[in-house]
Amino acid sequence: MDSGSAPAAHPGMMKEPAGLMSSLSKNIAIIGAGPAGLMAAEVLAEGGAHVTVYDAMPSAGRKFLMAGRGGLNLTHSEPLPQFLARYREATPHLAAAIEAFLPSALRDWCEALGQETFVGSSGRVFPKAFKASPLLRAWLRRLDSMGVRLALRHRWSGWDEQGRLLFQTPDGPHVIESHATVLALGGASWPRLGSDGAWTEILAARDVKISPLRPANSGFTVAWSDVFRDRFEGQPLKGVALTFGKQSVRGEAIVTRTGIEGGAVYALSAELREAVLGVGQATLMIELRPDLAAGDLTTRLSGKRGKQSLSNFLRKAAQLSPVGIGLMQEAAIASGRPLASLSPVDLAHLINAVPIQLTGVAPIYRAISTAGGIAFDELDEHFMLHRLPGTFVAGEMLDWEAPTGGYLLQASFATGVAAGQGALKWLSIS
Repeated sequence: MDSGSAPAAHPGMMKEPAGLMSSLSKNIAIIGAGPAGLMAAEVLAEGGAHVTVYDAMPSAGRKFLMAGRGGLNLTHSEPLPQFLARYREATPHLAAAIEAFLPSALRDWCEALGQETFVGSSGRVFPKAFKASPLLRAWLRRLDSMGVRLALRHRWSGWDEQGRLLFQTPDGPHVIESHATVLALGGASWPRLGSDGAWTEILAARDVKISPLRPANSGFTVAWSDVFRDRFEGQPLKGVALTFGKQSVRGEAIVTRTGIEGGAVYALSAELREAVLGVGQATLMIELRPDLAAGDLTTRLSGKRGKQSLSNFLRKAAQLSPVGIGLMQEAAIASGRPLASLSPVDLAHLINAVPIQLTGVAPIYRAISTAGGIAFDELDEHFMLHRLPGTFVAGEMLDWEAPTGGYLLQASFATGVAAGQGALKWLSIS
C-alpha cells in the first residue's frame, strides 16, 4: 500500500456505519502529537471527523523520534498473558485496549505504512529500517491525506468559561471550539521534547484525581568514590544479573558519574524507586558472573596468584572486567574489609553478590518514561473523563508504567486507538 494513500481498516479499529459519517463531521481537537495523539487522530479521521492535532513543539513526534535513536522498539512478541502482566497494577485497566489493538495489529499497521517489521533475538519487535523517522514521515503523509491538520507551536493552557480550548501561540492567545477533545500530552520525562507534565495543574484544578508523576525506567544515584567515578564513568557492565528483593534480571547496566542506569536497572526501577523514596536507600545486588556457581569460582580463585596484582588475578581467574573489579573494590571499602584480605570463598561470594547502595532516584527529566498520572477511576470504559464529558485521555497521561521492551509504545498506541473510538461513539450520540 502506498504510504500516502488512505489506510486499510486496522485490526481493532471501530468502523462506523456509513450513515453516521455526516453527523460525525465535527471539529475534534487532539492535544499532543505523539504516538497516542496521532493514533487517536487517525481513528477519528477514518470515522469521518474533522481533526486538528495541536502540539507545543515546532514539529510532531519529537519524543517518538528520540525513542528510535537506538532502534525503534515498537512492541514485543511474547504471549499475550505475559505481555499484559508487564503493566502490573494497571493491567486490568489496559487489557481491553491492548486486546483490541494487539501487538500483531500494531505490526500490521506499521507494515501498511511501508515499514516492515522483524522480531529480534530478545523477542522485541522493530521496523526493519530500525529508525522512527521513516515511519513517522509515512504516518504524517497518511494523516495529511485523510485531512488531519497539524497546528504546531500551540501550547494548551486549559479552557475558558464557555468550555473552549485555550492555546498560547507565537501569534498570541488562540481560542478553539471543539465537539470533543483527546488529551495525549505524555508524562514528564524528557520535557525539552514536549512532555513537561504542565497539564497536571490544569486538570487538578478541575478536580481530576492525579497520582504524582514519578520517574520510571530511570537510573539511580550512588555515592561512588572519586577514584571509581573518574575511572569508570560510562563503562558498561555486560552479562550481569541484578537482584532486588525476590526479583532478578539478566542484562546490562552502565556506570554513570552519579550512579547507575541501563536496561537491567530499568527492569527493576519500579521496586527500587519505591524503596528509595520510602526509606531513603535500596541495596541492589549485582552478580558479575551469574553463570558460574560459587564452588566453581572458589576453585578458580584458589590457585596461586604468584606475583600478579589482585586485579590481574581476578581478571584472569574469574574473567572479570576492570569495572567489575572496581565495583568489588567499592563494596570491600564500604564494608571495611580490604579486597586483598578476603579468602577465595569470600571473593567468590562477593563476585556474585556485589552490594550497591542506591541513595536516590535520577531526576524525572532524565527518565525514559513516567509513572503516575490520571487515575483510571476518573475515566469511563471509553477513556472519557467523568468530570469533563467529551474529553478523552490516552498514553502516558494515564496512571500506568511498564518496562522498556516495546510495552511503552504498545500501550500508547492502543490507548490512542481506544480514546479515538470512544470519541467517535461520543460524537454519534451527543
